[in-house]
Amino acid sequence: MDEYLAALRNRTQKLYALEKVLPPAEAVKVRRTFIEEETGTTLEHVGAYTMAIDQAVKKNIENMIGAVQIPVGVAGPLRVHGEYADGEYYLPLATTEGALVASVNRGCSAITAAGGAEVRIIRDGMTRAPVFATDSVIHARSVVDWVEANQDRIRAVAESTTSHGRLIGTMTSVAGTSVYLRLEFDTKDAMGMNMATIAGTAVSTMVAEETGARLISVSGNLCTDKKPAAINVVLGRGKTVVAGVHLTEDLCRTIFKTSAAIISEVNMRKNLVGSARAGALGFNAQAANVIAATFIACGQDPAHVVEGSSCITTVDPVEDGIYVAVTIPALQVGTVGGGTGLATQRECLALLGANGGGEPAGSHAKKLAEIIAAGVLAGELSLLGALGAGHLAKAHQQLGRGEVPRT
Repeated sequence: MDEYLAALRNRTQKLYALEKVLPPAEAVKVRRTFIEEETGTTLEHVGAYTMAIDQAVKKNIENMIGAVQIPVGVAGPLRVHGEYADGEYYLPLATTEGALVASVNRGCSAITAAGGAEVRIIRDGMTRAPVFATDSVIHARSVVDWVEANQDRIRAVAESTTSHGRLIGTMTSVAGTSVYLRLEFDTKDAMGMNMATIAGTAVSTMVAEETGARLISVSGNLCTDKKPAAINVVLGRGKTVVAGVHLTEDLCRTIFKTSAAIISEVNMRKNLVGSARAGALGFNAQAANVIAATFIACGQDPAHVVEGSSCITTVDPVEDGIYVAVTIPALQVGTVGGGTGLATQRECLALLGANGGGEPAGSHAKKLAEIIAAGVLAGELSLLGALGAGHLAKAHQQLGRGEVPRT
């Protein structure tokens, strides 16, 4: 180890290139030791982990020095009636926010007592949108016309890059001399961003060659990836999922200690009117909490919580109670690729019966999406009930978070 540390100190060895001269585990240890020396920080706990380093450094991270542990809890059982998820599940949630698992757990109890959440996937398509520069407005229109007239060629080129993906459709948009081509793909059990990017690059090359437009970027932000965007709310990106449950007046009072009417009013004034007044793209109470915790536990890309937070929560009065639903327009999930291959994340997916590729292809990713949507519904129910009953601050105090100092 000493010779490599000396080489790092005198800059004859690059930090990022240690895996080229050492086995992965040794490279990580040398790098961590060097960082400890450079910063004067002890990284004993960061250096304690169980994951397979060979896989992590090849597929998941660069300049690895260790791992950060996040507690994982379970909420459930949660009864789900979806087209791909049908049964009772224990939802793994990785979080450091005290009271979150307890909150979701209470919502799971309500949903299961009510007979289960009804869940359906309305749309499924991953997008990538390259941007081209044209010479004039007339040239821009000609590029759009070419795209519309050559759908078969575009599909053939896109699908030649993947054995699993399928091009669902295209959409063009013009801003002055900029032309955006939004490509939408069925990516089966993969979340699909890499698949869409590779296929989008091949399509972009052909469009540029055939139309004379200049490809500026394979991502022109009309995708839209990891940023709040109305286009994802309206058109969807990844899975568009809806989950709902009928709660009787008795369940509202027994589990949430409040009434159906109060839950409905809290939702209307907080989630709908309050969000509209704020100019928000999400109309919900805490959808991002549940999405982030399940994403981290199950090896999803946590940056996609941005799109997931555009969830809309609705409460409809029905006979003897309310029907509460969540609509998540843009939920990007996969059960193969990315972080899903890491051991702990793979185990959490296995808890849900959704690890690896499904049969038929795509069924496991859809199953995961349905379960997450039901989990989001559970979180919304619990928080709306807590707010309606005035229990939110009390719950955080009792669970050791957000203590109010004595005066």
